[in-house]
Amino acid sequence: MHGPRPVLIVGAGFAGAVYGRTLAEAGWRVQIIDRRDHIAGNAHDAVDANGVRVHTYGPHLFHTQNKEVFDWISRFGAMVPYRHSVTAQLDDGRLVPLPVNRRTLEMLYDVPLPDADAVNALLESVAQPIENPANAAEYLLSRIGPTLTDLFFRPYTRKMWGLELEDMDASVVRRIPLRHDYTSNYFPDDTYQVLPRDGYTALFHSILDHPNISVALDTPFDKAMQADAHWCFNAMAIDEYFDQCFGALPYRSIRFHTQKRPRDQIDGTAVVNYTDDGPMTRETRWALLPCHEVNPGPDTTVTLEEPCSYEENNFERYYPVKTADGRFQDVYRRYADEAARHDRLSFIGRCGTYQYLDMHQVINQSLVQCRKWIDGQS
Repeated sequence: MHGPRPVLIVGAGFAGAVYGRTLAEAGWRVQIIDRRDHIAGNAHDAVDANGVRVHTYGPHLFHTQNKEVFDWISRFGAMVPYRHSVTAQLDDGRLVPLPVNRRTLEMLYDVPLPDADAVNALLESVAQPIENPANAAEYLLSRIGPTLTDLFFRPYTRKMWGLELEDMDASVVRRIPLRHDYTSNYFPDDTYQVLPRDGYTALFHSILDHPNISVALDTPFDKAMQADAHWCFNAMAIDEYFDQCFGALPYRSIRFHTQKRPRDQIDGTAVVNYTDDGPMTRETRWALLPCHEVNPGPDTTVTLEEPCSYEENNFERYYPVKTADGRFQDVYRRYADEAARHDRLSFIGRCGTYQYLDMHQVINQSLVQCRKWIDGQS
């Protein structure tokens, strides 16, 4: 056992759980705290009154090219394959594949596109010549032109981010692929695409099931706790830790609206995006995800998502805001520099590092950084 004092981890989401398990297996005593009343962070799920497993904070779909990450998470629960597809609902009610693929283009432009060359020719005819896109709008216009940009991305961006495409960094939309074939898989380049058979909460119970790990829920962080810790790995919002002394780091949040619907009315893709100007961005039909109908009955559950500022949703932080001018990244760097001056303290995870990270990225980042820290303690 390493030292008389435990390592303190703030947050029982993926970052905290990966750090906790890795440290515990290396012989460190670990105390994990979370202000919420449950483990698993934003990946938390539970079976509801309709017998359907619902992800409390929106759909979490595991996908990665990283075999080490996949092997690590597979240690803690059985996985089932799931290749995610999304459709977008147009104003006229039609459903088209998203991200944009050859079928989407054929339906919208009412033309046959027999091969990838035809797709390229169509896109080149509508794209605008912008060599060095300065923001998300210019990036999209240079690839797919104004019609597709205004249909699929402009209303969604206003709802999701509360900003115009011209205000957003191009990286926000660059991660969304464009298909020249009929592929409907949302993550076609990822070798491993799975869901935990028994849900994420059960997976986290397994990750945290180690004699060197203790977990305290309903436990807000207090800086006085650090005095009794060998080190603190903190996944809370870094600006909140420092009392927003350099200004607030904004986030977008989501209000979740759950509906009960007859099961026989649910088909198609598990996720449907809305392209209209209404407040909702998408809906998730949980019954269409594998192993999510735990006790199926005549009714099922659908969750609609309404984006908002985190200030309007009890300061629930989901998505860091990344603007074209990088002003919030500049503020974050001031916090990171301040954190570097503090002994026995590291910030981890999405809120601690002010990054938009998927689950596999959090796991990989946490494994790499935690192992590096362990090696440094030897």
